[in-house]
Amino acid sequence: MPKISALAASLLTIGQLARRTGLSVSAIRFYEARGLVTAIRTGGNQRRFLRADIRRLSFALIAQQLGLTLSDIERELATLPQGRAPTRSDWQAISTRIRGALEARLRMLERTRELLDGCIGCGCLSLDRCVLYNRGDKAARGGAGPRYLLGDRAQDFADPAVPKRAPRPARSEQRPLTPRRGR
Repeated sequence: MPKISALAASLLTIGQLARRTGLSVSAIRFYEARGLVTAIRTGGNQRRFLRADIRRLSFALIAQQLGLTLSDIERELATLPQGRAPTRSDWQAISTRIRGALEARLRMLERTRELLDGCIGCGCLSLDRCVLYNRGDKAARGGAGPRYLLGDRAQDFADPAVPKRAPRPARSEQRPLTPRRGR
């Protein structure tokens, strides 16, 4: 009986990887197409994956739940070594890089929680103060989305200086209205 190499014995089929990660086979193929994992092909053209790919795919799942985009995830996984399990220092480097994005997301979530009761998705996110703080949808000047939730303030959208008008004449001083003819 021929000996199976240690590497070949430790490889996972796509079905085994799916069961271990909880991902569907089609999701694993999608991530493979995006370069998050790389399959090793057998002589019969079947996919085999390294056990380290369990960690790579698990990171992708967790990162998505944390709000990272697929591009962010791809960029981070591209920094990890191929062919071996990532080390603690590999993961710490990723953690350091994404920490700022996660902290910004946390601040936004905290602001959302504080304003949630009044939120209707408008520029000022307040049911009872829209007329006062966002009259004429001034917050739209800051761009799309819930501007105040994103950190803008009402004074950021103050009206530019408007020249004063001359006072209107009293009604008795106004010209009388005459009907138009010939139209």
